[in-house]
Amino acid sequence: MKALGVMIDCSRDAVYSVEALKRYFALLHGMGYTYVQLYMEDVYAPDGEPYFGYLRGRYTKAELKELDAAARENGLELVPCIQTLAHLGGIARWQTYRDSCIDLDDILLVGEERTYELIDKMFAFCAQCFTSRRINIGMDEAHMVGLGRYLDRHGYEDRFDILLGHLTRVAAIAERYGFAPMMWSDMFFRLANKGAYYCTDGIPQEIVSLVPSGVTLIYWDYYGTDKAHYAAMLRAHGQFANKTVFAGGDSGWYGFAPHNRFAIRACRAAFSACREHAVEDAFITCWKDDGAECSLFASLPVLFAAAEFSRGNFDLDAIGEAFSRFAGVPMESFLALDEVDLEPERPVDPCKYMLYSDPFLGIFDRTVRGDGSQFAAVAQKLRPCAANRRFGYVFRTLAALCDVLEIKYDLGVRTRRAYKAGERAALGALVSDYAALEKRLKRFYRLFLAQRERECKPNGFEKQDIRLGGLMQRVAHCRRTLSEYLAGKRADIPELEEEILPFGGGEDGRAVTFNRWLDTAMIKPMM
Repeated sequence: MKALGVMIDCSRDAVYSVEALKRYFALLHGMGYTYVQLYMEDVYAPDGEPYFGYLRGRYTKAELKELDAAARENGLELVPCIQTLAHLGGIARWQTYRDSCIDLDDILLVGEERTYELIDKMFAFCAQCFTSRRINIGMDEAHMVGLGRYLDRHGYEDRFDILLGHLTRVAAIAERYGFAPMMWSDMFFRLANKGAYYCTDGIPQEIVSLVPSGVTLIYWDYYGTDKAHYAAMLRAHGQFANKTVFAGGDSGWYGFAPHNRFAIRACRAAFSACREHAVEDAFITCWKDDGAECSLFASLPVLFAAAEFSRGNFDLDAIGEAFSRFAGVPMESFLALDEVDLEPERPVDPCKYMLYSDPFLGIFDRTVRGDGSQFAAVAQKLRPCAANRRFGYVFRTLAALCDVLEIKYDLGVRTRRAYKAGERAALGALVSDYAALEKRLKRFYRLFLAQRERECKPNGFEKQDIRLGGLMQRVAHCRRTLSEYLAGKRADIPELEEEILPFGGGEDGRAVTFNRWLDTAMIKPMM
């Protein structure tokens, strides 16, 4: 491949510091990468838009110019990655934008002049801060475009026409600033295939011919492990005259732990197909959904392996040995980070949802298999690397999380079982477990905070304070409730009287993928 990049998500409550990104750039240079995309929804500061990125830790012009220079020093092109249609929930909270240029939810109001004034300022800002004239304009997952205020103003219109008209205007603005835009390709596939992206049926020629010729299409695909699947999608993209760039994923977005093994397997299949279809440009996305709990550096094995795949080396044993020399940490030690989620071959995240699952409500309790001792075993694997000078903090943080989950993982199961069986001695012992859990949570909090301070600006951690602080308060509340019940001050504990149903109709004892803190931590009505 002629070009190989990484996209860093700086928008999901973790704006990475200039110092951390400089360290990251040096590692990417050593692996052979050629460019970096900074994914910035509203974490930058266009002129004349004081509420854009307000209180979010946005990058200043000076910071981005410093990063651009640091990237060039490491042989990397720094490419802005912005949003010009959807995924702009950060600005939608402010009345000034809701009143003027928001359609609904996080989607811009297409056709409104204020919208294009704002987009013009986005491009103007990027033109001042980045020497690259490539830009990722987003344009993905705007599923409800045209169905909010646009519908009120214009009535129902064909949504492809709406999107195409918007893309044409955005592309013209990009051209005015000398930018060559790229965008995620799902918009066209979903319109052609009734909402489905991963569909290899032919794309109607009327859609193919309408895509502006100067726009590069990004085929993103993170979850497949079959080369034939990627090959079929690449053939489908080949129907367009536009250049296609492939985007894989590091699978570091599920919670606190990475999923290196799964992501390496997916990237191996994807890059093999890309090489056979002469794809010249690919990048790995490092999304950080719902709070950015996973360290940016925890997924280095995926990036190292992807770089080797891009050069035609698919020998996993040789790649593992080379990574160990490169990182100064054995590949197997890094891969052990995956085991914090118990099933490293599948992208599941019990380390997050069982951390926050309420001990009395227990909506995930029927996914539990085994007990907390399996987390203690993982912690023992991680601790030998805790003293590593560069990456030891990642191992310390996840080992401390394992210490928490050693108690917390099946705490709800044990509590409900003892309560329903009337085993008062067992409940008394559980009160001590709750107290021990509170202490372990405090230690994990300190280490997690230290990890974030090493990698990120302070903004965004307020959510972690609320989440972990709320968890600690809830654990203390449950402990007091059990103590009062045992002391005869309560006749019963109503929450523990209910039978727990299977989660989502799933199989008992099988971990799931669920990375939405709010729906994990509390039971709430649908809005």
